[in-house]
Amino acid sequence: MMDAAAPRRLGAGRLVIASHNAGKVREIGDLVAPFGLDVVAAGALGLAEPEENGATFRDNALIKAEAAAATAGLPALADDSGLVVPALDGAPGVFSARWAGPGKDFALAMRRVEEALAGKSDRRASFVCALVLAWPDGHHEVFEGVVHGHLVWPPRGSNGFGYDPIFVADGDNRTFGEIEPKEKHRISHRADAFRQMVAACLAPARP
Repeated sequence: MMDAAAPRRLGAGRLVIASHNAGKVREIGDLVAPFGLDVVAAGALGLAEPEENGATFRDNALIKAEAAAATAGLPALADDSGLVVPALDGAPGVFSARWAGPGKDFALAMRRVEEALAGKSDRRASFVCALVLAWPDGHHEVFEGVVHGHLVWPPRGSNGFGYDPIFVADGDNRTFGEIEPKEKHRISHRADAFRQMVAACLAPARP
């Protein structure tokens, strides 16, 4: 989903990845690599992490992208994503990172999800991603992606990050923690949102 009928194109140059999550920075960096952009992480620029107090993934991605773009004076790309579990009334949702505690311990977060699902037969889940591309002048474009699946226990695989080791996408039998990054880039919620952004705002770099 886009904010405008005529999206703004992103030209070659520096792009801030507005995240302090090393896994997200790496994954987004891999996705934008073919487009000739000079990518720099917010942490490398010393940018503070804004308070993510939005009610939706879209709200939080917008907070991060606009803060980074305004502070760095550069276009910024932010992702807010998380695990949505219908049997838990949508939790952990926008609080997905907070379920990992101050130490960002996702082994703890995954155990919390499994404990909350005790006695429930519905193990459906979705990963949702809101991707926001913002410019220093306040303009922004928003894209939203989703991948549906179910949760397994115990966690499997050491690839990916976050809740990946307990999530199996529909049509597969491997967790996101068991598949290779290149394959995940083709099927993930982030990849879904990113394809929309590419079509609207990016063009491959010329050889």
